[in-house]
Amino acid sequence: MKDTIRIGAGAGYSGDRIEPAVELAEHGALDYLVFECLAERTIAIAQQARRNDPGAGYDPLLEARMRAVLPVAAKNGVRIVSNMGAANPRAAALQTARIARELGLRGLKIAAVTGDDVLDVVLRSNLRFEESGDEVSAYADRIVSANAYLGAAPIAAALAAGADIVLTGRVADPSLFTAPLIHEFGWSMDDWNTLGQATVVGHLLECAGQVTGGYFADPGCKDVANLARLGFPIGEVTADGTVVVTKVAHAGGCVTEATCKEQLLYEIHDPARYFQPDVVADFTQVQVAQQARDRVRVTGGRGHARTGTLKTSVAYVDGYIGEGQISYGGPGAVARARLALDIVRERLAITNVDTSELRFDLIGVNSLHGDAIAAKYGEPYEVRVRVAGRVSNAKEAARIGNEVETLYTNGPAGGGGVTKATREVIAVQSVLLAREHVNPVFEFVEASDETA
Repeated sequence: MKDTIRIGAGAGYSGDRIEPAVELAEHGALDYLVFECLAERTIAIAQQARRNDPGAGYDPLLEARMRAVLPVAAKNGVRIVSNMGAANPRAAALQTARIARELGLRGLKIAAVTGDDVLDVVLRSNLRFEESGDEVSAYADRIVSANAYLGAAPIAAALAAGADIVLTGRVADPSLFTAPLIHEFGWSMDDWNTLGQATVVGHLLECAGQVTGGYFADPGCKDVANLARLGFPIGEVTADGTVVVTKVAHAGGCVTEATCKEQLLYEIHDPARYFQPDVVADFTQVQVAQQARDRVRVTGGRGHARTGTLKTSVAYVDGYIGEGQISYGGPGAVARARLALDIVRERLAITNVDTSELRFDLIGVNSLHGDAIAAKYGEPYEVRVRVAGRVSNAKEAARIGNEVETLYTNGPAGGGGVTKATREVIAVQSVLLAREHVNPVFEFVEASDETA
């Protein structure tokens, strides 16, 4: 058993940069590279893609990422864990196997973790949404997907079976990082304090560049050097779960007590009870200490026994949004933009566009904080009008953008740069599903497998 395991974060969301992951695999002396690429809405979109094509439904950047990182990862013995499987982990694993074969990489063992797709269970169960209290059955004809948050166990099992690459669907973000540690250090799945500290490790690393200065930066207040070359983080983890967060020395960004503390608090509601599939983590005793430049030691995570349920994200179609935008510039731009909004507001009423929600925004003036705060500041020289509304169908949604477009010749002077968009709304609520209804498994795949 190694004294220290080095885990790199190769992505913090689906569309993240690729070159920092390659840099980590090449220069990070890693044992593992983890790509965290999944969110509630992205998995719902992936489920829709799979409905249209049974071979689709995995992360759209999977191929680009694997082609970029597999050669160097294989050369340096770096194992890969990722939720890029999204709605179709097996298809993702098959595609990765094909890419490896095309690249001449032989002998890689690629595993797919499945079992998070619990749509059938949710549809036949008597459940209510946690957020609204509504009965799930009332949404049955609009539900797109239901995915339970799996924990670390199936990933650790795949690694123990020799997997070089593990691709999953919906797994709790910290669990992607916890699993390699469980495997390497032989931690028990009921060692709650150690798993609580492991959750701290995963939470610090899961958003990639956020803990190395991305999103943290604020010029003149929190300056971060070379963000265009931002390096992604590495966690040096010892057998007791202690982690030192660092990065490749030559990469941009920084690792400080402040960057780590901001990330530690990110998306945490109750730091004493951070519910995860593996443990109820307690962050209240965490200690953060700068050891050296770009080296921060984090300890003190604790935990309690996991609950008997798993959070499950249920995505459903919730109407359509129609949107139109147009810009005005020069003297009097704000007055002309306000007139444009008045015109569109009246036109939507005259033509009986059936909306359940409407927004009339002046981007650059009041779209974030409203008119009251905007009134304290001087008028901008340019402004962008945005009108957006929620409706029941795509045809009705398109009428909103069309009315904005007519401002070209039927509105105030100087309008330009119109854009229009119509999109389906995928909303997400949560249910708590008993663990016994969720059965995660892993399997190895080969490029020669015929079915996806």
